[in-house]
Amino acid sequence: MDLHHATEGATAEERAAVDAVLGQPETGWVGGIRSAADSHVARGGHAARARRDLLLPVLHSVQSHVGWISHAALDYVGTRLTIPPAEAYGVASFYALLSTTPQPRTVVHVCDDIACQTAGAEDLCALLEAEFGPPGTATDHDTTWHRSPCLGQCDKAPAALVQHANDESGAYQTLVSLTDEPLIAAMHAGPGPMFGPGAVATERSEGAVAGGWGRQGRSVGPGPQGAALAAAIARGPSGVIEELKTAKLLGRGGAAFPTGVKWEAVANQAARPHYVVCNADESEPGTFKDRVLIESDPMALLEAMAIAGFATGSEQGYLYIRGEYPDATRALHTAIEQARADGLLGPDVLGHGFAFDVELRQGAGAYICGEETALFNSIEGYRGEPRNKPPFPVERGLFGRPTVVNNVETLVNVLRIVTDGGAAFAATGTTDSTGTRFFCVSGSIEGPGVYEVEMGATLGDVLELAGGVRGGRPLQAILLGGAAGTFVGPGELDLPLSFEATRAAGTTLGSGVVMAFDDTVDLEAILVRIARFFRDESCGQCVPCRVGTMRQEEMLLKKDVSLLDDLAQAMRDASICGLGQTAANAIQSALTKFGVLRGARG
Repeated sequence: MDLHHATEGATAEERAAVDAVLGQPETGWVGGIRSAADSHVARGGHAARARRDLLLPVLHSVQSHVGWISHAALDYVGTRLTIPPAEAYGVASFYALLSTTPQPRTVVHVCDDIACQTAGAEDLCALLEAEFGPPGTATDHDTTWHRSPCLGQCDKAPAALVQHANDESGAYQTLVSLTDEPLIAAMHAGPGPMFGPGAVATERSEGAVAGGWGRQGRSVGPGPQGAALAAAIARGPSGVIEELKTAKLLGRGGAAFPTGVKWEAVANQAARPHYVVCNADESEPGTFKDRVLIESDPMALLEAMAIAGFATGSEQGYLYIRGEYPDATRALHTAIEQARADGLLGPDVLGHGFAFDVELRQGAGAYICGEETALFNSIEGYRGEPRNKPPFPVERGLFGRPTVVNNVETLVNVLRIVTDGGAAFAATGTTDSTGTRFFCVSGSIEGPGVYEVEMGATLGDVLELAGGVRGGRPLQAILLGGAAGTFVGPGELDLPLSFEATRAAGTTLGSGVVMAFDDTVDLEAILVRIARFFRDESCGQCVPCRVGTMRQEEMLLKKDVSLLDDLAQAMRDASICGLGQTAANAIQSALTKFGVLRGARG
């Protein structure tokens, strides 16, 4: 027996939002009209529970139609999917972009993370608070605003995400690059979408980068659409994997695991079915390359996923994209339909007798879901909390089956390898770090954007491509690898950007973040924001991370970091996943290299 939240039933609008995803209920047992037969036969239990993986899409639907998820709506969702309402509430309350309390139909999430902070986000938030009240205050025009962690718009900072429920144009979410005047005017404008899809509140500054993307060497998708997939089919599954191993392609998500080894491990598993998962939930502050790659060429990513499916014996793929990427999500919806029409996806891919399809799943604002096993839980309809490993995903991943997980950049590199051969790919870059790498350059920089360079190019080379420090000011520090990375100084511009060189230097490439800070930036404030980010984004499952990230922020606010090294070691040793294990890295490096909070170590 499970307790239900509400005495009143879901509204017609809430039921319609749920039914838009699940279809009309067939019996009274799953929320339909009770018939005489329902008094004698119970139907729908196993079938309904088998659709638990639709829980997050259903919650998205209610949020986008109504603007928040009521207890009555959760009761109806639980009835439709045979999920206890308490569990449904646990999932809904886990995500930052879903609200389980009433709120206005229009919500503006203003990024105040480190890149936007350097671009004046704090001043913007102060203006909003003076004009409309503290975050969460409802205005007279049915709008409100909140502070937000990184939105993946660091090349267009400051930025905001606008949510408008029940928008007839379909533009439920819109990303905007903004300043105070147009945003305040829009919030005063009253009901209705503030900006159309892809619109901007001010002109988006691309600096020296055409389209936000600078290239050194080749582009992502070589050859015409489908050519790489056809080449993969000609090589055969084992041939594709051998080319990946020859190419020595390492994962570009941060762990740098050999891609060919991972694919081979899944292909060799006897248990069926196998799955391919693309992790496009890039939520590391300062990271936006996957967004640019998807918006530029979504078909290239789908073709690469089809190659992964062919090589690993998988018939189903899931593409999990972060909830703050509405433009990329729309592009992928269109591309998936086109890929099916063109035969790149479906029951008979390119007429060669193998099946592979892709289902798009949208996150809802949880950094932790970038961890692969937390992502599996999110897709399956559970809270996005990491699992213990082993078993590893290649043995027991999504739905307990062998799963290959790669991020966007890793997958698009596969197109070059199967087209040109692994040896040609390995001939670029360095001996141990082959190919090219996409770097997300932002902060105090003339031309923020995504830059593709050969592995082994120096940090100085990348900054030079981006036009150098904005206004010619002195360079104070560079955050390399994201909030979970480390700070390096202006004396380290000759550092080669390769896995082996950064490892030897005690730093990391991480997710490809290169965020520059000039001499006007308050590094202490940046460290406090990093600490707050990890405190907010900890899923709370394990004590070392849940408590450790809170204590870390407290130490910085109190300017007493005498025990920070001990705290960091405890988080590193005992946390379940990489969030807690790396939460202190950037902060420790700044304290050591730049003397931030000098004298506060006791």
